[in-house]
Amino acid sequence: MNFILYSDVNDSSISQSLGRPEYSYYFVLKAYRPVLESLGRVHVVSAVAEVDALYQQHLAAGEDSLFLCFTPPHKTPNNLQCPMVCVVAWEFDSIPAEHWDNDPRHDWSQTLARHGRVITLSSHTAQAIRRTLGQDFPVLVLPTPLWERFAEVREQYPSTPINPGTTLQIKGCILDSRPMGLSADGLIAPIFNEQELEIRGLNLEAPAPEPEAPPPPPPLTLRRRAFISKHYLREIYRALKHNALLWYREAARDLVPEAVRPHLARLRSAPPAPAPAPEPLQVPTTLSETLELAEHPQANLPDTSQHVEIDVSGVVYVSVFNPDDGRKNWHHLITAFCWGLRDAADATLVLKMTQNDLSTYYVELITLLSQLSPFSCRVVILHGYLQDDEFARLYGAASFYVNASRCEGLCLPLMEFMSCARPVIAPNHTAMADYIDERVGFIVKSSHEPTIWPEDARILYRTLRHRPDWGSLKTAYEQSYAMAKKRPEDYQAMASAANQRMRDYCSFAPVQQRLAQFLALPPGDQSTPLAAAVGTTAC
Repeated sequence: MNFILYSDVNDSSISQSLGRPEYSYYFVLKAYRPVLESLGRVHVVSAVAEVDALYQQHLAAGEDSLFLCFTPPHKTPNNLQCPMVCVVAWEFDSIPAEHWDNDPRHDWSQTLARHGRVITLSSHTAQAIRRTLGQDFPVLVLPTPLWERFAEVREQYPSTPINPGTTLQIKGCILDSRPMGLSADGLIAPIFNEQELEIRGLNLEAPAPEPEAPPPPPPLTLRRRAFISKHYLREIYRALKHNALLWYREAARDLVPEAVRPHLARLRSAPPAPAPAPEPLQVPTTLSETLELAEHPQANLPDTSQHVEIDVSGVVYVSVFNPDDGRKNWHHLITAFCWGLRDAADATLVLKMTQNDLSTYYVELITLLSQLSPFSCRVVILHGYLQDDEFARLYGAASFYVNASRCEGLCLPLMEFMSCARPVIAPNHTAMADYIDERVGFIVKSSHEPTIWPEDARILYRTLRHRPDWGSLKTAYEQSYAMAKKRPEDYQAMASAANQRMRDYCSFAPVQQRLAQFLALPPGDQSTPLAAAVGTTAC
């Protein structure tokens, strides 16, 4: 059997794709690959256009092929000759069974029915699909096989409730709440009177330099008049086009024949506006500007190009997530920790951000920590890229892994830390219901709330997710800290249970066996390839 694999994100684009909605599929493909290699030959293509050519080549040689597409169903091709199966990570209560914007691809039920079978990462996703396509629809629940990959981490960093001290390193930047001097007063611009300025040793008697007169505007030559006219004519055209499209959508769309609507729909997206000219660098030129920057160092983004390190110890909680992912509920992660353990100086929360752009969350994060101050516990943020050995140290530093998500399609980091024999704090909803219970961690209670399908441009409530209970999360922090400090034997029992759960759930042999049975293939080589690297990301 030849397995042809494709993901929108590949080895060459992953470093620029962190944070994209589909980037987790890349890590799922990498995790599946050793199992597929034990059952047949694997070919990874960089474009869907390569699939049928490979299929015809193998067909001519008398060999079977199967295309595994690691993308959401609405992005899978529908015109291939090669048999295919879609690998789906999905965290909501139902799948899209209707379409919008005149695009039938948004209807997952039609796409999956055409394929005839599907591979999912969790029982929760399988149930959502069967609710729409029927209980007899062929669905394989296949978690990513990763337990064996962490054997070296388990041996090198045995689980311990209280970390005696670990040095974490990263290329990027590290934000540490301890030396920040956090204060709610720092959230407002300081106002100083003359006496305060004199105390600061600032010379107020020196006369301020006279401001230079602004340069006169350039003369209105014929060329400049033409340039200005062109700019405003373009703006008038865009406004007219926008209003014409609104008129068509709201007053005339139903009068247009169905066959013509797809052609008109292409005109609905306006061309992208030209990128604004970069603003000139603001260099402080006055006393007040210099003073404001000195009092508000958080207004300047730290350098993210250096190799930096930090020491952590005590009861260490770790979480890995993309702060731009609304599912991750990271504000609750921080507020519940700082509130529940605010007097515990040896409690540390380490957050590894899987986001390239620090500016997307930096101000929000510093504001949140300032609002919570003062607190004795410690919050450390790692922003940047971790090498495999650096990620291994992060696994080893953890006393607990924490998740407070509203929904999960699998949650690879949670499974990875459990495979390193780390107890967890997590809800037991969506995909996590397959492997989270009271034996492996502290359960965060939650309840249902309505939400939208992420791709639905109509923003209509069509499905459900979960709302974690903040009080339950705070209690979990308090109880886990008390266990680590006072009941180390209970901690070790929970750590062992977490490791055993992952061995039963996502070790190589059972995953390989389930996949072979689903594809009606003979059992493959039972040896476990360990080619895939540790250190994945949220899924």
